[in-house]
Amino acid sequence: MASRTERRFTPGRVREWWRERRSWELSEETRASIRKLKTLISVREGLPALTDEARAVLAAAHDELDAAERIVTFNAHHRSPLGSHIMAAHTHLNAAALLWLKSFLASPQEVSPYLPGLRAAVIEHLPVTDTRRESVERLRTISTAEEVIRLTEAVEAAQSVALREKLRAASFVRIVYCVAGFLMMLAVGVAVLTAIWPQAVPLCFDPTQSADPTGPPTSPDSPVPYRVVCPIGTDDAPMSQDLDVNIGAVTTWGDYIVVQVIGLVAAGLAAATALRKIRGTSTAYPVPIALALLKLPAGALTAVLGLLLMRGGFVPGLSALDSSAQIIAWAVVFGYSQELFTKFVDRRGQMVLDAVRGPASPPQDTEGPGNRRPPPDPLEI
Repeated sequence: MASRTERRFTPGRVREWWRERRSWELSEETRASIRKLKTLISVREGLPALTDEARAVLAAAHDELDAAERIVTFNAHHRSPLGSHIMAAHTHLNAAALLWLKSFLASPQEVSPYLPGLRAAVIEHLPVTDTRRESVERLRTISTAEEVIRLTEAVEAAQSVALREKLRAASFVRIVYCVAGFLMMLAVGVAVLTAIWPQAVPLCFDPTQSADPTGPPTSPDSPVPYRVVCPIGTDDAPMSQDLDVNIGAVTTWGDYIVVQVIGLVAAGLAAATALRKIRGTSTAYPVPIALALLKLPAGALTAVLGLLLMRGGFVPGLSALDSSAQIIAWAVVFGYSQELFTKFVDRRGQMVLDAVRGPASPPQDTEGPGNRRPPPDPLEI
């Protein structure tokens, strides 16, 4: 008999973790909603007075639930479940809920117990000016087939809006991942090119030699009054009259790599700090993780670009750093300062999370304090 450790680390276990690593809880929630709605449909199908039209509608609802169950059963398809399968399953689940609701056309008064939850779903997603929402808000009980149809139309519109909200979150995550990947490739490309041609655009400075006895040592043998300082090397006594020759003698293939690594580490600290401002999400799309990953290559590039601006004299009084330690220190500052650029993306990401209604992502208050309804049950949207 295999030991517990052997069972835990089999290839099948690894594949299972890989497929369920992001949305296992949401998949289980979807399965629970499917079972709950199947029970409601089965109970309704057992009513002897049910019309043939209602039975046909409930049969179609069963088909939708079967489709949703196949999607969240990972062995039944080959798509990696990274969030899109949850959305697809909920699309079928919503369709089944609508069909179940339409089965009450012959007995509309039986919908009244479900009216508060359905009305909450409509209010949660439809704007105040929507006429379908207005018609549902006025309902206090259901007594006619016309009212059931109006309620069904409003719920279907709310489901459509909820789907678009989740699609925007998915699209935002994909865009951020693409931009982060492009910036990472750009940072790697800069590191490779500067390692091959380290003298092309060096990150070196030429501070004037100090006559202060407490400052850097001077060399009477040097024909020039400056030193050469690079991220991982210095020359206190340049021997050529040509500045480019002196810098080329000190610069190495690792200068850019060191600066980029320092900027990436500083950006990682900034990302960890920024996460305290980001609320979580109940969707299967990791918006906070995507935003954090975007900061890493951005920090590596801003560290390099900041030092190049200083070398070009863009910052008055800081055009010539005195030591490698100062260069590294400014690389940390510039790497962390990517927050100045990515904070706008962070705000947009939080807006996307706020737009996706759910208990972990509070909706934006568009009706004034105290007028928002609680989030509806997943079955109802």
